Formats: sequence, structure tokens, C-alpha cells
Amino acid sequence: MTLMDAVLFAPIAALISLGPGPNNFCALNNGINYGVRAAILATFGRLASYAIFLFISAVGLGAMLLASETAFTTIKWVGALYLVYLGIKTWRSTEFRGLQPSDGELAERTPIQPPIGKLMLNEFLVGISNPKAILLFAAIFPQFIKPDQPTAEQFLYLGTTYLLAELCVGSTAYALFGMQIRRLVRSRKGVSRLNKSTGAFFVGAGGLMLGVNNH
Repeated sequence: MTLMDAVLFAPIAALISLGPGPNNFCALNNGINYGVRAAILATFGRLASYAIFLFISAVGLGAMLLASETAFTTIKWVGALYLVYLGIKTWRSTEFRGLQPSDGELAERTPIQPPIGKLMLNEFLVGISNPKAILLFAAIFPQFIKPDQPTAEQFLYLGTTYLLAELCVGSTAYALFGMQIRRLVRSRKGVSRLNKSTGAFFVGAGGLMLGVNNH
């Protein structure tokens, strides 16, 4: 595989990275609450989890994982329960870092530094417990592998291309969209509705994840 092959794979990687899913919604939520920069930095947690899946797929463990119904189901349930936890936590939250003081609020607001480490950890945990990521790297990636060429080198090219697409296209697009939503929230009631909508999505994503199978 050559660099040109990776370039040709880039549009496909970009389209896949733009697909709606738990990690991209994390970027959207982070963009809403903390801004684009924090959301993009948090994406490195997702990239770390995907790099792990790339490695196990490259050494052939991904196919074994897909073939093991017990292992796949365990990961699926862990991921679903974690998304439900995030959903309930967000639903009950009354916080929103982007809310500006109304005309009647004269108290000064102290700027809050985004908890980058915590946001990265959330992205990592969502990514590492997402069975769709396993399907991507263990089932879809091999479709682009040429059997007459070194497998490790091809995974390196394809994997690097995909990780860059996740960072530069997928997470950035959702973070920017989140920033636009952030600008529309102007009241406490708006914050409550936004948090409930976000929480409902995470819970719904957890439910959908249980419908993912390895057959």
C-alpha cells in the first residue's frame, strides 16, 4: 500500500467519521458546554481507544473478538450502561458553561476552565466500549486490505488516515455545530431543555447499542 492509496481512502474515512454516533455526540455536547477547542482536545481520548482497536485488528484479535458472542455482548452491555449513565447525569444537570448573564444578573462570573482530562476520559470510555468501533476495525477495515501486501503496513496507513479523519472532520464538524447551538441558549429554561434533550439522546444511543450484533 502506498501513500496514494491512503489518500484515496481519505474521503471514505471522512464519510464514516461524520456518521452520527455516541462519540460524535460527545463532541457535540462538549462543543455546546465548553467550546470547540475543548471538544477537539477531548477527541484525543477517542483516538486512543480507536488506536487500541486498530492494533488488535492488525494482529488478528479483532476477528476473534467478533466471533466470541460472550466477549462482544459484554462490551456491548458495558458501553450501553455507560451511555445510559451519561444520559441520566446530563438529564439531571442544571449546569451550562456557555450561559451569559441576563440583564437582571449583575454578579460577575468567574471563567471556568474546561476539565480536559475528564472530557478525554469520557471520550475514551465511550469509544472503547462501543461495539460499532469493533465492527469498523475488525470487519470493515479488512475489506480494504490487499492480501498480497504486508498487513501491518496497510493497517498503519489506513488507521492513520482514519484517525486523522476522526480528528479533522468528524469531531470538528460536531464541535462546531455544538458551538452554534451554544449561541442559541439564552435562558435557564433553555439550558434545562438542552440538557434533557442531550441526556435523552445518550440514553437512546445506549438502547440502540444493545441492538448491535456481531452476526
